[in-house]
Amino acid sequence: MTVRVGIIGVGIMGADHARKINGSISGAEVSAVADFDAGRASSIAAELRGASVAADGFALIADEGVDAVIVASHDSTHAELVHAALAANKPVLCEKPLAPTAVECRGIIAAQGDRDLITVGFMRRFDPAYAELERAAAVERIGERLVAHCVSRNVQAGPGDSSATITNSAIHELDIMPWLLGSPITEVSWHAGRTSKHSGIRQDPQIMLLRTESDVLITLELFVNARYGYDTRCEIVGEDGVASFAVPAHVIVDSGLRRSIDYPLDWIPRYAEAYRLELQEWVDSIEQGRPSTLADAEAGLRAGLVADALVESMNDGGRKVTVEY
Repeated sequence: MTVRVGIIGVGIMGADHARKINGSISGAEVSAVADFDAGRASSIAAELRGASVAADGFALIADEGVDAVIVASHDSTHAELVHAALAANKPVLCEKPLAPTAVECRGIIAAQGDRDLITVGFMRRFDPAYAELERAAAVERIGERLVAHCVSRNVQAGPGDSSATITNSAIHELDIMPWLLGSPITEVSWHAGRTSKHSGIRQDPQIMLLRTESDVLITLELFVNARYGYDTRCEIVGEDGVASFAVPAHVIVDSGLRRSIDYPLDWIPRYAEAYRLELQEWVDSIEQGRPSTLADAEAGLRAGLVADALVESMNDGGRKVTVEY
């Protein structure tokens, strides 16, 4: 069986998914694409050789030549497209967030019922570095975990406000840190100082404090216009040791009396293997008719609830907000 995949939104993320499915994933092929930019959709379809171009996301979902759907369009479109995929009874991999608000996530879960159709693109769960960090930060190695420090920096962000930065960018840490520490986030607060001249209307950087049910305090610096490169860092401090990511590159260059590394322009190179593993598992689960190990709709809701609490804190002077699950 070859799973025929339709991709809605073929910008950076959707196009990368399309190329991976046709070039690196066994058991699947891209059969249709859709994008609000018809020229971009046609260009990607021509590159894939054999994919058709749907008039829009809803037409793609209704296409009998599409078995499963990837939603990689703008965040604001996710909820209605996922609902359409559910109505068509087709498996859907929705890029984060599942929906911009927790209320919309709950509506999606209610519509899914007892079916197992929705997965969410929290690909860091498949990243080899995070998997190794989870093993390295085990209590047996570094003692009881006390504090975690996260840094997430982009070269440049598109248009958006401060709340969109939380729901679109910080959402990855809001999923991966509870997964890594084995404990949900129960309390948050949002903070900011000076903002970058490159930030536009958004506060940039933002600092978030997250407390887990196990009383581990997490600091998160989110800087989406950092300019120097794409950079993800994570450090977990225990009673008897510390586990953290190494330098964000495989190669170090020593030349001209200096040592240097190169940073990627965006997240695609950093998480290339994570995306490949995630997509292969998704396709395998569809082909084999079993639940996948990807994040499910409930995980999307949990991250959304933490994001909502952070937006509430941001809009109320940075006060502590309890996350209500």
